[in-house]
Formats: sequence, structure tokens, C-alpha cells
Amino acid sequence: MQALSKKQTGDEMLLQLLLFIDKRPSSRERIRQIRDVLNDLRAGYPFELEVIDVGEQPHLAEHFRLVATPTLIKLHPEPRQMLAGTDLVAQLQHWWHYWQRSVETYVVNAAHQQALSEKLAASKASTITNAKTVALTDASDSSFAVRVPTNGLSSALGTIARSAELIQLTDEVFRLKQEKAELEHQLRFKDEIVSMLAHDLRNPLTAASIAVETLEMGHSVTEGWSSRLTPTLTAQLLKHARTQTRAIGHMITDILQAACDNSGELKVMPQKMDLRNLCFEVMADLQNRFQAKAQRVDHDMPSDLPSVYADSERVRQVLMNLLDNAVKYTPTGGAIVVSILHRTTQKVQVSVCDNGPGIPEANHDRIFEDHFRLERDETKDGYGIGLSLCQRIIRAHYGQIWVDSTPNTGSCFHFTLPVCRT
Repeated sequence: MQALSKKQTGDEMLLQLLLFIDKRPSSRERIRQIRDVLNDLRAGYPFELEVIDVGEQPHLAEHFRLVATPTLIKLHPEPRQMLAGTDLVAQLQHWWHYWQRSVETYVVNAAHQQALSEKLAASKASTITNAKTVALTDASDSSFAVRVPTNGLSSALGTIARSAELIQLTDEVFRLKQEKAELEHQLRFKDEIVSMLAHDLRNPLTAASIAVETLEMGHSVTEGWSSRLTPTLTAQLLKHARTQTRAIGHMITDILQAACDNSGELKVMPQKMDLRNLCFEVMADLQNRFQAKAQRVDHDMPSDLPSVYADSERVRQVLMNLLDNAVKYTPTGGAIVVSILHRTTQKVQVSVCDNGPGIPEANHDRIFEDHFRLERDETKDGYGIGLSLCQRIIRAHYGQIWVDSTPNTGSCFHFTLPVCRT
């Protein structure tokens, strides 16, 4: 309340204003214009002005329910009026003469009330003392001076001070509630670790298992390697199993680290990478699942795409999640399309589309929330954290992820990654 606690002397100014400002660079020019206009207006008509920085006294911003800064408030005379917006100067110039008239009206009313009070006091004194009637000073006498009663700025500021103390106590209660909510969130996050492991490890674990099982099928204890497995194919299967095993190890490390610091944030280690090749690798990993449902997978990925600056293992997780959902919701014999578009000089866009049941428009944003699931999916396997994880990964790359979908016509999930500048 420092800006509102200065001691006033003499007659209080009849027109009393509060100017709320902030220290954002973008606000400096507008604040300067408002100050210049107020200085010009003060030369022709005196008023009292208090300037308040909302960053230093946020409780006052809460008290006046401010929604933007800078904001100019006519505090006295009543009624209180608030001006804000990009055209604040124009509003001030429009309302200025009305404010002057409100002061004149207030002065007349105050003079009338003071005269009535003096008459009543004189009448009471005459009755008690049986003295002569006390002559009342003519209100039109030039010696009559109107003073702003105690319900002016000083009274209003006293009320504000009390309200500010209450608001500060309310803020403290709110802070304690936030701390409680944060502790509860941390406890919930511990429980989510198991769910996240179960969901996110499923794809690489399945891929590694398939590679190992294929190797076992082609190997005989007595006869050695079967002729069905060429050395090249055997090397590919071993490489694939190692890659998926490393991916599992990275995921476990990251999730356990997130559990230790309670943040839930997944770190990324971006580097120059070929997004097109990664998409082909992921599609190859899921080939058995496509074939199991007789789904056709098309792609549109230009060969001249630029490299992206991203964490390949994290992007693999996103692609695995999106294609896993596409397989799950695309009907048997349906089609899935994977495409990449060099959208701008700074971004590359990946799209995974299906012809499944689609997603209601009202849920386009909610499906990326933790544990949110559509009603139709309540009986399906899963924990409702796959898309939430995708969103965290893409945002960690300063990209965006969203969905375009219409019920009964399929869905298209899109995400962007930064182009590698070197």
C-alpha cells in the first residue's frame, strides 16, 4: 500500500484517479502517452493521481478486479469508472469533461449538505440554550469554502487498505492450497510411473520379442541356423532387437529420473537426424500388426526433405504411439497414411491419418490430457497417457501436436519438428 499511503494536507483534490501500470516493455509507450495526456489535462484542471505498479502490489489489482494494464480508474467522485484497452487515451479524452461535470455536481451537493448540517446544528443549539436563533452563513457567500468530506480519497484508501490486508490473507490461504495440490500431484505422479512404463514400453518390447522369436524359429540346436534365415536377415534381426532393447533402457532411465525429481518432464537430446528414414523404420517394425488386420499403409514422404533437429528415440516414441492408435482404431481392411511436409523454412510437419471412427470436435484438445479417455474406449486396454506423452515430447522440441477429425470419417494427427539449421 506504499503508493496509496502518502499523507495529504490541505483540501483534498476533488478529482482523484488511480493509474495501474506494469513493467512490460510492450507497455512503456502506451504508459508514456497516458502520462503525457494526464500532464496536459492537469495544467487546465487539477486532480490527484496515484500510480500503482501491479507487479509490486498485486493485491490491489485483485481488489479492483483488473483484467488488463494499463488501467485508469476514476476513484472520486462516485460512481467509480474504469478505463482500459488499446484506446485508453481516446476514452480518457472522451470522458474528461464528464468527469469535470461530476466534480461540479459533487461540489454543489456537498455545499448543500454542509449548509443543511449547519442549520440543523444551529437549530439544536438554539433549542437547548433558548438563545437567539443563530444566523446561518449564506451558501452563496464568497467566504464559504467547500471541503471534501471524509468519504473522499483518504476514506476510500483506508477501505482499500483493509481490503488489501484481507486479500493478502486470502492469497496466503490460496498459496497453502496450491502447495497441498502440488504435494497431491507428486503422489499421483508416483502412481503414474507404473502406468507409463506399461504403456510406453509395450511397443519396443513387442518389437524386440518378435525379433527374438523369429531368430529362435530359424535356429535348431542340432542343425544350427536354418536356411530360411540368411546372414543378412539374421544381422538385421539382431540389430533391431538391440535397438529396441536400448530404447527400453532409455525409457526406464528417463521415467525413473522424472520420478525422482517429481517434475514429470521428459528430457530430450536433439541432434541432426533423417526423419524420413525413421518413419520407414517404425512402419517396418509394425508391419506384422498391419498385416494382422489386412490394413493398407500408404506414405507420402519426399526424398528431398531437410534433416530435423530432434531426439530420434523420442520421436520414435511419438510415431509408435500414433501408428499404434491408428492400427487400433482403423477397421480391418482399412487404410493408414503417413506423410511428411516441409511446411516452412523452420518446421517439418508429420501426419498420421486413418479412416477409423474419428474423434468428436469437443474432445480434440482433451485427448492430450493425462488419463483422458473417450467413453467408447473405457473398456479398451490402455491408460490414457499415450497422447499426453506425445504432447510432452513434441513441446520439448518446441513443436506443436494437434488432431483434425470428424466422427465416422477418420482422424489425422499432426506434429511439427524444427529443421536442422546446420
